[in-house]
Amino acid sequence: MARVVVLLGGISPERPVSLVSGAACAAAARRLGHQVHEIDPQMPDWIAQIAALRPDKVLNALHGVWGEDGRVQGVLDWLGFAYTHSGVAASALAMDKTKAKAVLAGLGVPLANGLLISRFEAAKAHPMEPPYVVKPNAQGSSVGVFIVRKGANRPPGQLLDPDWSYGDEVLVEEFIAGKELTVAVLGDESLCVTEILPSVDFYDFAAKYSEGGSRHQIPADLPQSVSQAACEAALLAHRGLGCRGVTRSDFRYDPERGRLVLLEVNTQPGMTPTSLAPEQAAHRGMSFDDLVQWMLEDASWPR
Repeated sequence: MARVVVLLGGISPERPVSLVSGAACAAAARRLGHQVHEIDPQMPDWIAQIAALRPDKVLNALHGVWGEDGRVQGVLDWLGFAYTHSGVAASALAMDKTKAKAVLAGLGVPLANGLLISRFEAAKAHPMEPPYVVKPNAQGSSVGVFIVRKGANRPPGQLLDPDWSYGDEVLVEEFIAGKELTVAVLGDESLCVTEILPSVDFYDFAAKYSEGGSRHQIPADLPQSVSQAACEAALLAHRGLGCRGVTRSDFRYDPERGRLVLLEVNTQPGMTPTSLAPEQAAHRGMSFDDLVQWMLEDASWPR
């Protein structure tokens, strides 16, 4: 039995998802017989709480900024406790979509064409011919993402919202029509390919985390060559960014042009009842409890 701290909640826009992910992981760890303590970094004394508990393992179930961008990982490195998922460098790199794309392009991973500009510039006029996608450069779970359809007269007005809280840098990318795919990687193995079939036009935050927001086809109905290419690209991205533990890479596939592109690498994928990585693990015969145990055993500290 290990003393386990589960970090959940946090201060990012993805806090509601993290609370669900963390609660599910904590429940699994308790079923496995571990001594579990849940800590929400929204509290000002969270670092002192971790230090006082002196955990054997920290299960990081945080999402978004101050969760999977390298900052919490730096705190855990300084404290000297083993933790799940990727370390400081890989977490920070994967969270910055533009920097991650630069690394992945050098590895030969297929990517969508895009550019990094300020949200104010993106709101003035179309930065590229529609259709295109505008997304915050350092957020997850599709928060702050807009699809500008062909024929649109103006860019999204929400980019100038005074309450915008997703950073001033946005990534503008060509829109790739077709299928939404995802591949989870555990350690050094891609699991399989899932096709995501949203109940709405866009696989946004609500579609990802609401009951009935999307349907998952696992394994995806694809030519074997495409499935293999997606699994190989996900593993290449995982290794190339220096990730460890569990990651999930998201793709778009246009069957008419036979074009597959990687959109982003999630270094701490969701662990909610509707999440994709646990679903892929289950498809491969690994229960949710097995997955949590695997993550705890994989947890490490860069000595």
